[in-house]
Amino acid sequence: MSSRTLNTNTVIGGLMTLFGLAAVVASMGINPDPDGGWGARIFPLVGSVALVILGVVECAKGLKSPPPVSTSSGDRGVMGRILALLMLSLAYVWLIGKIGYLISTGLAAVGALMIFGIRNPIGLLIAAIVCPAIYHVIFFVLLGVFPPYGEWFEPLDIIQGY
Repeated sequence: MSSRTLNTNTVIGGLMTLFGLAAVVASMGINPDPDGGWGARIFPLVGSVALVILGVVECAKGLKSPPPVSTSSGDRGVMGRILALLMLSLAYVWLIGKIGYLISTGLAAVGALMIFGIRNPIGLLIAAIVCPAIYHVIFFVLLGVFPPYGEWFEPLDIIQGY
């Protein structure tokens, strides 16, 4: 590939598309509602398809952009953040199974903000509390989706008094 086609946009778009396609396949593995409806799979499926679409758009943007004049450390910084987000996402999925959704989501929110340069301790603390709380209310309370429980520790046992 020439430098015109392989640039940050095409790499990011390609990775987004691949992860989106993998997420589409994984989303289809979620059991439908007992009445045959889409049920709990609809939200991950919509997000996965959106990721595929955004990845294709990013690839197209990269193919249309002129080649870079020189390789800068900025491109390495972007790739470093992409790799950090990939590692964070893998750790997040693993942690959900071990320590439950709430704590894992709080840690992932803080990790994602730190990857993008947010260092304010008060902001990070707020994100660690507010993000899991909002997502919990939306998915598990309002939509009735069952939360993934932790193998080692489950904070919902303490919160709900089980």
